[in-house]
Amino acid sequence: MKAEALRQQLMAEGLQHRDLDDNPYKQFETWYGQTLATDIAEPTAMALATVDENNQPWQRMVLLKMYDENGFVFFTNYSSRKAEHIAGNGKVSLLFPWHPLGRQVKVTGLAEKISAAESFRYFASRPRGSQLGAWASEQSKVISNRALLDGMFEKMKAKFSEGEIPLPDFWGGYRVTADTLEFWQARDNRLHDCFFYQRDEQGNWVSERLAP
Repeated sequence: MKAEALRQQLMAEGLQHRDLDDNPYKQFETWYGQTLATDIAEPTAMALATVDENNQPWQRMVLLKMYDENGFVFFTNYSSRKAEHIAGNGKVSLLFPWHPLGRQVKVTGLAEKISAAESFRYFASRPRGSQLGAWASEQSKVISNRALLDGMFEKMKAKFSEGEIPLPDFWGGYRVTADTLEFWQARDNRLHDCFFYQRDEQGNWVSERLAP
C-alpha cells in the first residue's frame, strides 16, 4: 500500500480511545503491521536516545529486530558509545518516526543485555557479510581512514573463510522493557491525537489522551 494514501485515511479517521488495545504492546503490533504493509523505507528504524556520564543526551538510529511483551530488541557492539552509555545509565528512549503515515510511537524504559543464546540465534540469521562486518568494526572508535576498515573486513573474510562465523563476544542485543508508550496520530490543524500508556500502582497498563 502507498503510505500517502494510508496517511490521508488515518488522518481523516483520527484516533479514539475506544480504538486502542488495552495492552500497548498489542497496539504497537497493530501499527507496526500496518507500517510494514506500506512502501515506507526502513520501517524498522527507530531513534535510540541514551545519556552519557555528563547527562548529555545522544541519539542515533538503530533497527528493531524483534519485540514482544517483554520489550523491543536491537543489536550493537558492546564496546560502542551507546553501550557505554547504557552501562552507566540503562534508562533510554525509543522513537519510531513513521512520518509518511503521520504517526510516531515513543517508548521510555530500561535497556538490558539479552542472553548470549538469543544474540547467537539472531547473529546466525544475518547475511554472511553482516556477520563479518560485526567482527571487522570497532564501533565508535576513531580510525584514520576507510582503508583500515576495508582491510579489517578482508582479514576477517580470510579468517572465517570456511564454516560458520562465530558470535563475537563483544556483540549482541539489548532489550528495552517499556515503562511508558505514547502513540501519536497526525490530524488537521495540528490538533493531533495522542495517547499515553503507563502502569498504575497495581501494575496494570492505563492510557490517557494528551493534548498535542
